[in-house]
Parts: sequence; C-alpha cells; structure tokens
Amino acid sequence: MTSVPVRAPVRRPRRHEPERRERLLATTLDVVAEVGLAGASLRAIARAADVPLGSLTYHFGSQEKLLTAAFTRHVDAMVARFDERMRQAASPADALEQLAEHLVVDVGHPDRDLVVAVELYVAAARRPALRAVTEDWMSRSRRSLERHFDPVTARQLDALVEGLLLHNALSTEPLDQEQIRSALARLVL
Repeated sequence: MTSVPVRAPVRRPRRHEPERRERLLATTLDVVAEVGLAGASLRAIARAADVPLGSLTYHFGSQEKLLTAAFTRHVDAMVARFDERMRQAASPADALEQLAEHLVVDVGHPDRDLVVAVELYVAAARRPALRAVTEDWMSRSRRSLERHFDPVTARQLDALVEGLLLHNALSTEPLDQEQIRSALARLVL
C-alpha cells in the first residue's frame, strides 16, 4: 500500500509587529467610519487590518472591549486637540473663537472624526461601557472649558457644542464658523 504524503497547511510567516494593538485600534475606527458600528464586526476589522481573527480576541478579548478601546483612543485624540486650543486661548472671547474654529476645522465637517463621534454617541445610548467613554469625554471637555468659564457655563457650552456638532453632521446646510461663534457668544454674553 502506497502512503500519500500529507502536506502541512501553508502558514503565513508571523509578523513581529510591536505596534499591532495600536494599528488594530486605528483600523477599527476606520472601519466604523466607513461602514458604521453595525458593519464593524470582528471579521470585518480583522480583514481590514489583514490579521487573523484570533489576533483581535488575543489583544482585546471581545468586540465590546475592542470598541471601547478604539473609541477611547478617538476621545483621547479629540480631547488633546481641544485642550490645546483652550490652552492657547488668552481670554474667554479668544476661547469662544477657538471653540468655533474647533467645531469647523477639527471636527465640523463630515470626515472620519465626525462620523466616528456620531457613531460613538449613538452606541453610547445603549452600551454602558461606551457611555462611560462619552461621560469621560464630556468631563474632560468641561475641564478644558473651565480654564476660561465657570463650571456651570462650561457645562452649558459643552452641551451646546455637542448639539452644534450633531446639527452640522446631519444638516444639509451646516452652520458656518460665524454662525457658530454667534451661537456660542449668545450663551456666554
């Protein structure tokens, strides 16, 4: 009897990638921006990242933990940009100018960051782990605003900013920087 040699499965060589976890987070946000949270399955993310599905569970354990980590990464980046703008402002009036510019330049147009933020808002309404991420975002934004405004005004400004952001994301005629500046000034003046 002739024995047929059994071939070992062809395996891709393992990539040594020390930054894989960070790349997976960035890819997750890209997938969320492209297809929405509903389409951001572990398989879709693994395919986009060109990694085995097991790599996601190895690094994050579950889809919920992956999404929480990815949205946290997004929030950290957004807060850093916002905080830098508030740090640069020399006065409350300058802070309002920086805030209006932030909404138009940093996140005010339908790019990746805006779409990811809207996806986070919607998901946080149903997922406690993501609600904690949005609560942290709001708290950190208010602390940045409190450099120039009292805590009550900072909270009101933060709420107005969230509303303006969503309005501009969904409107066919978004507010321009001057209209945003006017809305912010009405609250403060």
